[in-house]
Amino acid sequence: MTAPTFEELFRNCQRTAVHLEMRDAYMKSDPAFVDWKAGKTLDPAERWADWHALVAEAVGRGVAVRRARIVSTPVSEYIRFEHAVTDGLNIAAGEAVRWLSRRQATDITLPGNDFWLFDSSLVLLNYFDGEGENMEVELTEAPEVAKLCESAFEAVWKRATPHAEFELS
Repeated sequence: MTAPTFEELFRNCQRTAVHLEMRDAYMKSDPAFVDWKAGKTLDPAERWADWHALVAEAVGRGVAVRRARIVSTPVSEYIRFEHAVTDGLNIAAGEAVRWLSRRQATDITLPGNDFWLFDSSLVLLNYFDGEGENMEVELTEAPEVAKLCESAFEAVWKRATPHAEFELS
């Protein structure tokens, strides 16, 4: 039996899809990041149309899609890019996004890796190399992992600042 794709996981979730990001840079070779650095105007709805459709479909059937980002301050160039495209990419698609300074996360128990948690029970762990490239994933239904990820996400979410109010420093 083959593992479900990310799209299948997203389409099959029924209540919640939450994502915790904890790195200061991802995939710096991403053409969108390269274009943004070069000063090119990005149209997130056009460039990430598949993401918009996937999230909008989930939100339309009642799934709460939330993303929390723990970031170092002052923020990295990559985080400036993420912040710049969040309105058009994530918010416009129906995600709720919050930001938390790493300094404010010191006493929160966090897993060692970024993750997606679907319906509080299915965890997709994201593994990156030291440069934020070469993502690999691992899917687990281990209850203790799901519990840790849910607890960590909710603690971060409670403390984090909504995207519209988060100021880059």
